[in-house]
Amino acid sequence: MLKALLTDIDGTITGPDRRLDTGSILAIRSLIRSGVEVVLASGNTACFMDALSRMIGTNGTFIAENGGVYRIGYGSPLSINGDQAACRTALAAVQDHFRARGTELELYSPDYRYADLAFARTVPVDEVYRILKDHPVQVIDTGYAIHIQSVGINKGTALELLAPAMGLVPGDFLAIGDSLNDLQMLKTAGTSVTLANGHPDLKSIADYVTGKEYGDGFVEAVEKYFFISAQGSGQPQYNP
Repeated sequence: MLKALLTDIDGTITGPDRRLDTGSILAIRSLIRSGVEVVLASGNTACFMDALSRMIGTNGTFIAENGGVYRIGYGSPLSINGDQAACRTALAAVQDHFRARGTELELYSPDYRYADLAFARTVPVDEVYRILKDHPVQVIDTGYAIHIQSVGINKGTALELLAPAMGLVPGDFLAIGDSLNDLQMLKTAGTSVTLANGHPDLKSIADYVTGKEYGDGFVEAVEKYFFISAQGSGQPQYNP
């Protein structure tokens, strides 16, 4: 029986414009009121995820930096995985390559990242892969940013560590995502959903693909696996 929800942010509970979908937030709050654990997962920074968790109304448990960081509830210390030193060396190689061509990378919050490093998709990602092919890192293209992360770190590995710390197992989770950086998360969770706008690789392994896109698809998935009363009681019942 599902006990928790793990969801990506961009492209999953947002629209294509990256604005939060209000229907998705209402669905999340209904689950929380009924006692279902809701965990947010993103490639974004821990400070961003802390603020977003507070504004949405979760208990503060999240996965950040594509699995490089996670936290159990507000006030708990961050758990950090990976080798950012290797990521910094790799980033310097990418910067040197593009500077020689007169292009400066647009970095995303480098002083507030603990595990990975990220920059804007203003340079060809295939070229970044070529530059770093001999570095001990992985390149992650989320569709919103290019990330340099330690090998073997992803949202799925974070779920394997986070679940027992919550008194759960990965099989207790419904995971919902849309991008390639969600692939291992969906493979690790007990039940997996991707959206109509999801990457083909996710559609090939997901237990369910929604008929709707973005936030509307997220709500569709929640209604499929956690029935939300039409009377607004906020008491989800698991579908048989």
